[in-house]
Amino acid sequence: MPPGTVLTIETMATTPGYSGKPLAAKLGIKPEHAVLLDNGPAGFTIEGLPDGIRPATRAGRTEYDVVLAFCPDRARLAKRLPVLLERTTRAGMIWIAWPKRSSGVPTDLDENGVRNLALPLGVVDVKVCAVDATWSGLKLVRRLANR
Repeated sequence: MPPGTVLTIETMATTPGYSGKPLAAKLGIKPEHAVLLDNGPAGFTIEGLPDGIRPATRAGRTEYDVVLAFCPDRARLAKRLPVLLERTTRAGMIWIAWPKRSSGVPTDLDENGVRNLALPLGVVDVKVCAVDATWSGLKLVRRLANR
């Protein structure tokens, strides 16, 4: 958002992530992190990545510090979350992105649906952010007892 822009109800409602922070900062990506972008939409990039970071787009044998997983529905999340947890470092974070209601993308997933599938796997949710105009994200980390 340009400096001096006045935030009104209209601009806040139509400007995803109106905080002005680049997505990489919102997600907590640091220069030393290994990053996985799972099932990202065509052409999607993480704005503001530190120099030298190139997110993997397939979960290999590496452990990742930050995972951003796009899950258009509950079935995708239920299938992918256990795999992503196995590929995330103990102190790592998984961001689950689902389509916002306002996006018009058909989905059976929302913030509570993410929690309902994730919490039984030993993680807790700690933050929400606007990924872009279409996707919201919920940050999951392992419970301290499970790290």
